[in-house]
Amino acid sequence: MSQIVEYPSNGTIVLLAGQVARDAALDVSGQTKDILARIDELLAEAGTDKTKLLGAQIWLADIGDFSAMNEVWEAWVPEGHAPVRACVESRLADPRLKVEIQVTALKEV
Repeated sequence: MSQIVEYPSNGTIVLLAGQVARDAALDVSGQTKDILARIDELLAEAGTDKTKLLGAQIWLADIGDFSAMNEVWEAWVPEGHAPVRACVESRLADPRLKVEIQVTALKEV
């Protein structure tokens, strides 16, 4: 599975695979922080950053965790740069995982 796929356009569209926490023992806030840190790393590797986000999809194992996840998300997204976003409840691949996040960003040429 690819972690990043790029497609040329006026800029380059950077697609990240769904990211999950490296430490599944964390609570939903901790997992979200870990995932967003990994997204920062992958975006930097692709030559872009979170100010260029176009969209995000978030899957929560329990939609009751939305507020805790969203608090971390809102603190992470730079003001004025919030992407379109969808968030749904879904059973994740590993029952210890509480959240998975996939983003799309623009890489300016």
